[in-house]
Amino acid sequence: MAATGRLLNKLFSLESDIAVVTGALGRLGSVWIEALLEAGARVFALDLPGTPVSEDFLGLQARFDETHLRLQRTDIRERAVLEEACEACMATLGVPSILVNNAGIDRPPASTETGYRLEDIPLEENREILEVNTLGLFLTSQVFGKPMLRAGHGSIINIGSLYAGVSPDVRFYDHIQDDPPFIKPPAYGASKAAVVNLTRYLATHWAPHGVRVNALSPGGVLGGQDEIFRAKFCHRVPMGRMAVNHDLCGPLLFLASGASSYVTGTELVVDGGFTAW
Repeated sequence: MAATGRLLNKLFSLESDIAVVTGALGRLGSVWIEALLEAGARVFALDLPGTPVSEDFLGLQARFDETHLRLQRTDIRERAVLEEACEACMATLGVPSILVNNAGIDRPPASTETGYRLEDIPLEENREILEVNTLGLFLTSQVFGKPMLRAGHGSIINIGSLYAGVSPDVRFYDHIQDDPPFIKPPAYGASKAAVVNLTRYLATHWAPHGVRVNALSPGGVLGGQDEIFRAKFCHRVPMGRMAVNHDLCGPLLFLASGASSYVTGTELVVDGGFTAW
């Protein structure tokens, strides 16, 4: 049993890894970062200039010094800025071996925003979602993938979504008293479906060079949703609940570590069975 434990620790250890996480100050950014740090990685965190530092991220900064966790302000839609960030990562922490493409735009259900009817949604709103969620992810993969290709190894994890594979159920939101009624942005699911296909594309090109590329697609993650929405959503999930942060850490570490050394080009859906029905 002791030997088995040592093997598992070795398989999932990230002691020699440098991880880059985009969207570091967003809802799930600190979840991925904490999991990576706890597994031994050093983390270079990226987010937009002006984005407030979250309480969760501040907590991580209090626990880990700058030799383990650094934050750089970067717009993933600008190649020159990304290249500067990559150089800074290599100069301060080392050559990246893990990339978590987490940055993305979503619109959570709420009754405080002005929405649109489906037929009236401005093109610009869809454009911004696609630019960040898909094109920005591709650009980031190009820039940080390059040193991984030179090194001959790396793991890129693209954060997808339940809605990469299924359409949002409008009945989840019909209790929200808005006019026009709340709907998820159509470009959100489209952008995440593109992420999954792009994952497969990059995986087939880069596998011969030792770089694995996979997608991790969470289902609904508990985080401030109203009680009626939660009840509707959980009724639709075979496991009867939404995901909590801890549910996402194991799948991430599996894809980031040597435990998944023969896994590339796949989408790992973490949805409590939602898409099984």
